[in-house]
Amino acid sequence: MAFTGFLCSMMAVGALAEVRINQNLANKVIEWRRDIHQHPELSNQEVRTAKVVADHLKSLGLEVQTGIAKTGVTGFLKGGKPGPTIAFRADMDALPVAEQVDLPFKSRVTATLQGQEVGVMHACGHDAHVAMLMGAAEQLASMKDQLAGNILFIFQPAEEGVPDAETWGAKQMLEEGIFKKYKPEAVFGIHVMTNMHTGYVGYRKGQILASMDSFEITIKGRQTHGSMPWAGADPIVAAAQIITGSQSIVSRKVDITASPAVVSYGIVSGGLRDNIIPDTVVLKGTLRNFDMDTRQQVFESLRYMAKYTAEAHGVEAEVKIHEQYPVTINNPELVDAMLPVTQQLVGKDKVVEVPVRTAGEDFSFYALEVPGMYVMLGATPADQDPQQAPANHSPFFHMDEAAMEIGTNLFVNWALNYPQAMKK
Repeated sequence: MAFTGFLCSMMAVGALAEVRINQNLANKVIEWRRDIHQHPELSNQEVRTAKVVADHLKSLGLEVQTGIAKTGVTGFLKGGKPGPTIAFRADMDALPVAEQVDLPFKSRVTATLQGQEVGVMHACGHDAHVAMLMGAAEQLASMKDQLAGNILFIFQPAEEGVPDAETWGAKQMLEEGIFKKYKPEAVFGIHVMTNMHTGYVGYRKGQILASMDSFEITIKGRQTHGSMPWAGADPIVAAAQIITGSQSIVSRKVDITASPAVVSYGIVSGGLRDNIIPDTVVLKGTLRNFDMDTRQQVFESLRYMAKYTAEAHGVEAEVKIHEQYPVTINNPELVDAMLPVTQQLVGKDKVVEVPVRTAGEDFSFYALEVPGMYVMLGATPADQDPQQAPANHSPFFHMDEAAMEIGTNLFVNWALNYPQAMKK
C-alpha cells in the first residue's frame, strides 16, 4: 500500500495491524540522528535541535507549538478516524561529556557550564530518541486517514536536569499545560540502552526506574591553623564522618529487600591550603529509591545523621534536599495491552522483562498524570558483548544505529493498535 512519499508494508496479523517503515525513511532517521549528534546542545539550550524538529513537523502538516519549557516542541497529529489521543515523548538534550568515539559525525562542540568549559556529547542516546520520533511522525502523518485517534508528539528539553533549577523538562512542559490542552489518555517513551543487544526490547510492569533527588550538606566550623586543630572546629573531620555514617541509612535504616535505595556523594569541597583547616565544607550527592515512603524516610535519616554527627564534632550542618524525579512507574494494564503489539513486531523471544534500574527519568512526571509505558531498546550489535559495551553517559558511548528502525516501528505500531488493544 503506497503512502505519501514512500512505500510501507501493512498487514493484519490476527487482530493486530503491522506497519514497518521502508528503507528510505529508515535512512532519513539515521541522517537526522547523525546531524543532531554532531550538533549537541545542553539542557535548556536545545535551540538548533528544536528548530530541526519544528521545521520537520510543520512540513508534515502537524499543529506545532514551540518555546514550551524554553525550547520544547510539540506536534499534534489528528487522525482521520475517531479515537483516543495518546502521547509519544523524546528528550532532546545532550550531556557535558567530551566525546572519545572516532566517528565521521563526532561531536566537537564545547559549552560553558557553571563557569567551566566542557565538551558536549549525546552520550545517552537522546539524539536517537529525537530521530526515531521524527520518523514515526512522518510515517503516521502519511497515513493519518487510517489512524483512529490523535497523536501528541513531545520533544522535550532538559531531561538531564539543569543545575540549581527549580523546574525543568517534563515537569515544566506539564506546568505549561501540554496535557491540559491535548488531553492524552496514555503516554509512551523509549530509551536506547547498550546493555542489551539490538533487536531486544526490555519492559517491566510497575516500578522500572528510581526516583532521583539531589542533596547539599553545608558544614560550618571555625577556621584555624592546621597545626592547632584544637583552636578551631574542624568541618572536614565532621564531613568525613557524615559521608561514612550516612551509608548506614541504606544498610541499616531501609528495608532494601522491599525497596532498593542509594546514597552517593559526588562532590566534596572545602579548603584552599594544606595547613589551614577551613571554616566550611560542602557535600553534594544523589539519592535513589523505588518507594515514595522510603524516599521520605531517606530524606529524614540524612538530615538527622548530618545534624547530630556535626553537633558531636562541635560544628553545624545544614541539609538541603532537592526533590527532582519521582519513581518511573509503568501502568500494568497498559503494558499488558501493548505487549502483544511489541512482541509481534520484534519477536516474542526478544521482548524481555528487565529488573529495576537505579537510573532516574523525568518521563515519570508524565506517567503520574496518565498511564505510562517506558521501554528499553537494545542498541549493541549481536557480535559484541553488551556487558562490555560503554554504558550510557560514557564518553565512549556508541549505539548501533540499526536499533532506531525498530524504535521508530514501535512508536508507529503502538499508535495504530492502541485503540483496539485497550478494548480487549
